[in-house]
Amino acid sequence: MIPATLFDPLVMLAGAAVGGGLFLLGLALYGLPPRPARPGRRRDPRRTLDALSTRAAVATVAGGLVLVVTGWPVAAAGAVLLVLAWRGLAGGAAEERLAMRKLEALAAWTESLRDTIAGAAGLEQAIPASVRAAAPTLRPHLRALVDRLHTRMPLPEALREFADELDDTSADLVVAALILNSRLRGPGLREVLSALAASAREELDVRRKVEAERRATRRSVQIVVGAALLFAALLVLFNPSYVSEYDGLLGQAVLVVVAALFGAGFAWMRRLARFDKPARLLAGPATRSGDG
Repeated sequence: MIPATLFDPLVMLAGAAVGGGLFLLGLALYGLPPRPARPGRRRDPRRTLDALSTRAAVATVAGGLVLVVTGWPVAAAGAVLLVLAWRGLAGGAAEERLAMRKLEALAAWTESLRDTIAGAAGLEQAIPASVRAAAPTLRPHLRALVDRLHTRMPLPEALREFADELDDTSADLVVAALILNSRLRGPGLREVLSALAASAREELDVRRKVEAERRATRRSVQIVVGAALLFAALLVLFNPSYVSEYDGLLGQAVLVVVAALFGAGFAWMRRLARFDKPARLLAGPATRSGDG
């Protein structure tokens, strides 16, 4: 026989073990989606570590409070996971806004470069002259491009690294046109840049319309999550007898299933609101080796 004083802690540990086992089983069956490499995006490790430390601390406090109030280890683990994944529920809104700012800056720089080419001897002179008129979002990458040219790096290679830093499909089209012109030195570059700038602005208008529609989906995700959490908290605080069935081992197992269903729904809604970037034209080692 198990003493009565040890029964509740054992039930809590068993519930935590069941929840953790189901979570690991889900990871083993479906795995995690691989993240594509983004060579142009370099994060400050100190800022990343500070952000992770802050979120981990908030998640620990939230999990501890939920465990103290409810006594449910599954709910505590769910609170920790929810705090850690809260930023992901936005569906990449900040990333999409940054991509649109880059696209707008790229269109303006393409037009500026087109106008500068008329009075310059070539791309090697036109690109440094266009840095001053570039948008702040694009200016650091252009300065890095000019620095590479000053170090005698070949223009096609410097342009390719510039495209890797921007990490955008529209930027790849502009850079590909510049690479071809730097090798062939043929006429018609101004007309090509004009067409690419117009195409970039049309794509920007489409992205803004799509972002406006996805903003409503992201807001719906946050409302659903907030309403579900508020309803569960009100039940626990003001009607504990209604949720007392979750105190036992069987109740914790059922709570794992309920939490898993909610998590799957949140993940599905996040997928609907996420922005998936199209494949780049100049990405991949095969393309690089083909430049010869």
